[in-house]
Amino acid sequence: MSVEILATFSVLLLISRTMAQDCSQSCTCPADPPPCSVGTSLVLDGCGCCKVCARQLGEPCSMLEPCDHHKELYCDYALLSDTQTGICMAQEGQTCDLGGVIYRSGESFQPNCKHHCVCMNGEIGCVPMCASDIRLPSPDCPYPRRIQIPGKCCEEWVCEEIPQDHHYQSVIAVFRKAPPNGLLTESPRDNCIVQTTEWSECSATCGMGVSSRVTNDNQHCQLERQSRICMVRPCNSQQEKEIKKGKKCVRTPKAQQAMRFELSGCSSARLYKPKFCGVCTDNRCCTPHSTITAEVEFRCPEGDIFMKKMMFIKTCSCHHDCPQDNDIFLASNTRKMNGDYDNDM
Repeated sequence: MSVEILATFSVLLLISRTMAQDCSQSCTCPADPPPCSVGTSLVLDGCGCCKVCARQLGEPCSMLEPCDHHKELYCDYALLSDTQTGICMAQEGQTCDLGGVIYRSGESFQPNCKHHCVCMNGEIGCVPMCASDIRLPSPDCPYPRRIQIPGKCCEEWVCEEIPQDHHYQSVIAVFRKAPPNGLLTESPRDNCIVQTTEWSECSATCGMGVSSRVTNDNQHCQLERQSRICMVRPCNSQQEKEIKKGKKCVRTPKAQQAMRFELSGCSSARLYKPKFCGVCTDNRCCTPHSTITAEVEFRCPEGDIFMKKMMFIKTCSCHHDCPQDNDIFLASNTRKMNGDYDNDM
């Protein structure tokens, strides 16, 4: 046996013994999982015991501190002399180009102070850094609104005495003063004027995105933000090939084969054959026109199961009211959708 082979075998043996020692401990985890920073996955450690914040590209890793497999990162133990510790490296994948800046697959970055993004095999995914909470109208603050404060990145809430035009002007806050004895004889739901905004545009033109709305259609008649995941069309689907001769658009194509939806490394429990919005050859864009909202169950490699509301497309419309090119943050496009309703699928 050569010296090189013997050395390699010794290193692998030492790593396996170290891993075995790490996992020989009793599985005792904190009651609450650790809080992870924006864009960092919460995963099981290498022993399948406790949930930990996944290590990111270029960070040290170990058996108990695994790399973020949702971003296709792996722990490379050959880079350091310490055989118990490695460095998180990315699997070979396509780079991402954003504004002339090249990012490696698996690399996290902030293109501005409001978004945290990651490059995943040529695709860019982003999450907002600013809070999207809703300040509810109340007797002491009847007209809350967001304003931009100089020197600060995120907008902040202020209280106005006079109503201002804003995104949620169609929502009426319903509250009333309690009677002198402090007792309410009716439930807030019984006296509620239900108001609901339209669902916002999907935040991504292809792949998984998010849309939201504001409603007081709940037991307490209080304004709340509801969100749902959405997929207008798959990325890299080459829908142009489906346009028939003499036509300029394919409006609402249906998936040819049953598929599972993917979200943060987790997959839908059921198979679906959803409809998508198509494409045009005359510079028009196609967006959802009529949709339904249904619960979808997702199952993760770590064993977690969760439910998410998801938009399912019924029909799409093709038009010239298109978002700006290369706008990866598409929430500014406010084209309304008609006929959306909740549905139990």
